[in-house]
Amino acid sequence: MSDTISLAIDKALAAPNGRHAEILVNDGPLRQTVIALKKGVRLAEHNSPPAASIQVIRGVLQVSGEDEVVIQEGHVEALTHQRHAVEALEDTVFLLTTVTSIPGRTSHTGQIPVVDPEL
Repeated sequence: MSDTISLAIDKALAAPNGRHAEILVNDGPLRQTVIALKKGVRLAEHNSPPAASIQVIRGVLQVSGEDEVVIQEGHVEALTHQRHAVEALEDTVFLLTTVTSIPGRTSHTGQIPVVDPEL
């Protein structure tokens, strides 16, 4: 994995937008993506998938939205179910694990409305 991490940060540092992402696992609703961000790069506020976690492999990351959390290297945090933004406080590489669908929920939008079958 260390080669993947080094390559990801090198690509982010060379990219005009200061970021790089690569899907490592794509298995049904499960996704694992290595994301590298140059210091100061911010991913704009976006919706959260039904379930997700971030593990910072190198650097420091700030997740903001309804709540704010700083995730240090080596730490794992469950992602909020609220809209949130992400910013690299240092050159950072992290593993984003997401579940893109859960029965009864849609991806990135929350609960599916219950419809009365008699209507």
